[in-house]
Amino acid sequence: MTLALAPVLTPPAELDAQLREHGFAVLDAAGVRGWTGCTPRELQDWLPSWDRLAPDGYLKDGGRYRRRRHSCFVVSSEGGGAAVQPVPHRAHWQPVEYNALHGGMERWFEPMEPAVAASPAWGRLLAALGRTASALKGAQPWYAEAHQFRIDTTDGIGRPTPEGAHRDGVDLVAVFLVARQGIKGGETRVFQADGPAGMRFTLTEPWSVLLLDDERVIHESTPIQPVGEAGHRDTLVVTLRAGGFQGPAAA
Repeated sequence: MTLALAPVLTPPAELDAQLREHGFAVLDAAGVRGWTGCTPRELQDWLPSWDRLAPDGYLKDGGRYRRRRHSCFVVSSEGGGAAVQPVPHRAHWQPVEYNALHGGMERWFEPMEPAVAASPAWGRLLAALGRTASALKGAQPWYAEAHQFRIDTTDGIGRPTPEGAHRDGVDLVAVFLVARQGIKGGETRVFQADGPAGMRFTLTEPWSVLLLDDERVIHESTPIQPVGEAGHRDTLVVTLRAGGFQGPAAA
């Protein structure tokens, strides 16, 4: 049996410096709670919504292994804090330069459930991401896209990143590991965008997070396979971008 490589953890107080120096950082669940101000109970209350994700009908590899929801927000600096505003439901769009498999097309997914998106804890989580993005890139409004994912082993194998190693065309990416059940694989790989250095590790602790300076690093997650009859990997991916949301007009 292959043992999963544990990530090197960053204390929340060193998060901004770690991102500036290395382009990525990993916080454990305790670090996430301290950084966001979210309580274990608040995070636990969101978990049932992952059981109600709709199938992703856009997979070009013909797979049935991905379910998701998608919502958008604007996070603005406000007196040392951050204000979070939802925006009207919109399509997810990426240029082919960043997503060769699914780029160049509008993909409409069901929005996040109101009980999650309107909860005070959700606002605190996005505000923490906005503060981190501003510390890294300068204070400004941040255009945030939130994706709830479930990758399962319906097809015998599930692909968290079917597009392969990639950048997202944003400024900051946060990948929260929400749950792993009955699977092996799902290793995270992070590479320098302009050099040979890279790291690999497996996120296993619920509500740990990988944060990425998307301009400086490329990332991917390896496929998952079942241990037993079936399994799944749940994540919350939030991207923050300066200047506006990606869309066809920006292609």
